[in-house]
Amino acid sequence: MTELDAPNPDQATKRALVHFLPKLRRFCLALTATPADADDLCQSTLERAIGRLEQWTPGTRLDSWLYRMAQNLHKNAVRDHANRLRLLEEHAYEVSGCQDLTSSDETGELRQHVLALPKEQREVLILISVEGYSYKECANLLGLPPSTVTNRLFQARMRLRKAMEPDIDDDGALQIRTSSP
Repeated sequence: MTELDAPNPDQATKRALVHFLPKLRRFCLALTATPADADDLCQSTLERAIGRLEQWTPGTRLDSWLYRMAQNLHKNAVRDHANRLRLLEEHAYEVSGCQDLTSSDETGELRQHVLALPKEQREVLILISVEGYSYKECANLLGLPPSTVTNRLFQARMRLRKAMEPDIDDDGALQIRTSSP
């Protein structure tokens, strides 16, 4: 008997939500690329999940449901932000005092390079390399064909490798530079 089959399924499901919180936050960070936005997205996702708990089907993957919800909320936020910017431009308002999207306290060259990856590559990289999902599980979570997951992961790893080791060419071979006389 699993925790979700317990006498009070709502409490068990809420405990399972708490269990998935660290993974959900990492996934939200992969989507947003900033810790503050990731926290906001994670909170919004949990609020929506708790409010719509009756819509989750017991026996299905709770993490997949949460990830899909986070993706949809993020897509909505990006679309809303783009619409607000478009409206501002249409009305010729000047936007001043915008803050840089990257946090000043971010450290580590690798972290910066991971955050610079395209969102689609970051999602796959985080789910497989950090969270430990298989390629097939990642494909199911994101609603993608496994070949797309494989390609995105390969592209992400190659971008990171080139960023961390600039003397590596597109084929992964070390380029030897000779000085000309």
